[in-house]
Amino acid sequence: MTKFLPVVLFVVTAWFGIEAFRFLSVGPGDAKESLVFQVPRGKTFNAVASELVAQGVVSDAFKFKLLAKLTNRDSKVKTGEYALNKAMSPQEILGILVSGKSIVYPITFPEGSNIFEMASAIERQGIFKAEEFLNMVRDKALIRELLGVDVSSLEGYLFPETYHLTRYTPLRELIAAMVQNFKVAYQKVEASARRDPTLPALPRHQMVTLASMVEKETGAPHERPMIASVFYNRLAKPMRLQSDPTTIYGIWVKTGKYKSNITRQDLLTPTPYNTYTEPKLPFGPIANPGAAALEAAFMPAKSDNFYFVSHNDGTHAFNKTYEEHQRAVREFQLNPAARKGKSWRDLKKAPN
Repeated sequence: MTKFLPVVLFVVTAWFGIEAFRFLSVGPGDAKESLVFQVPRGKTFNAVASELVAQGVVSDAFKFKLLAKLTNRDSKVKTGEYALNKAMSPQEILGILVSGKSIVYPITFPEGSNIFEMASAIERQGIFKAEEFLNMVRDKALIRELLGVDVSSLEGYLFPETYHLTRYTPLRELIAAMVQNFKVAYQKVEASARRDPTLPALPRHQMVTLASMVEKETGAPHERPMIASVFYNRLAKPMRLQSDPTTIYGIWVKTGKYKSNITRQDLLTPTPYNTYTEPKLPFGPIANPGAAALEAAFMPAKSDNFYFVSHNDGTHAFNKTYEEHQRAVREFQLNPAARKGKSWRDLKKAPN
């Protein structure tokens, strides 16, 4: 019997080798059988292995755990949401789980988005609740930590661009990144601005507030410096800024609801943001401006204009006198023919 022992050992060793090779090199299914695999915070590796078997991605939990132990990766699996398929080998799957490369969800905040619009966009993404976002951007301790100042919210300081989230990105991390991007953009604009020495040197909060008004008043990029010029001219007079978006925002903050069609009574109802009743800049920003709006606030056009009225297509007529402004109102706002079929959505790009 002993003379057959080497043969038996060889056969057993070969069999184990073949089985190990099969296990390590191929998955139990087809590449078309894809799935999203979650590794929540605090989930043990044993639980991960069992779940992989339950979902048909790995054929043997013991072998998978042994592989991870032998390669010193059993304690390196990271929290995340991973795209897997059933043709992946255990080695591939283990590599993905320790990489931390979760499925990424891009979310874009357009220039001029306010905190309410951002909250809605975030909730639509399905990762955070809108109320959770609104509460955090109003958290006094977080505001002081990120900005070093006491303001009512982070409105104006959440830089609008595309961010890439995972299912497990902490909301605080997203907000901190948005504020950091604002700081970088603001410092860059401030450093490169050719400031007119005749203009008031506004503190940062007021500058951001002004930029947010510029952002909300026009959809035409080339108009931003002229819009800013009108506001500076009015501040110097002094005249009320009379910006409809500030009235809308004041109502939004007060009621938590957006009101698009404002009435004369709305214009006459005081809020800290309503520039029809407040003879100064609003209480704070009414949106989150992009870099171009910040540039316009730092470097407005030179003009004698005090008024502007919409052409109904996203652009405006600018005027020096109230009489000229009234004529423009009659021509573009009170004339139904001038409004029919027009929309700011039809705005064409400004000529180069």
